[in-house]
Amino acid sequence: MISSGNSRDGSGPYKPTVGIPAFEANLARHRRSATVARNHLRDFLQNIPGGAALMGDGQLVLGELVANAVVHARVSPGREIVVRFEVVCDHLRIEVHDASSEKPAIRRATDPDGLSGRGLYLVEVLSLEWGFEPRPEGIGKIVWALVGPEGGVE
Repeated sequence: MISSGNSRDGSGPYKPTVGIPAFEANLARHRRSATVARNHLRDFLQNIPGGAALMGDGQLVLGELVANAVVHARVSPGREIVVRFEVVCDHLRIEVHDASSEKPAIRRATDPDGLSGRGLYLVEVLSLEWGFEPRPEGIGKIVWALVGPEGGVE
C-alpha cells in the first residue's frame, strides 16, 4: 500500500463494523459530484449510531477527495468516480476510486489568496490516516481516508 506519512500499513486493526453494510456509488466526473457524494454520506451516517460525530469532518474530507478526482484525474471522457464508505471500529473509512494512476500530492506552498491548492492538506489535517493504492480491479487508484469522532491528527 502506498500512503501518506500519517498512515498505518494496510494490515492494521480496522475491520468493518458488524451489521453496518458499506455504501458505494458511481458518480460522473462533474463539479457537482462532490455535493452529491456529501449528500450520500449524510444519508449513510444518519442511520448509524454515532454517525453524527463523523459527519462534519467526513463530509469535508469526502468533498475534497471527490473534487480532486474531478479536477486532477486526467482520464478519457466518460470515466466515472466511485465513492465508498463504511464504518470501521467507530471510524469512517472513505474511498474515492478514479481511473487515473497519477499519485496525489499535498501542495504545501500555496498562494494565501488562492482559491485552490489546499484540498489534500485539509484531508491530512482532518483525517486520522489517509493514503492511496492502485485499484485491484483495474486501472487507476483508490484514495482513502479514515475519519474519527475525535478529529484528525495533530
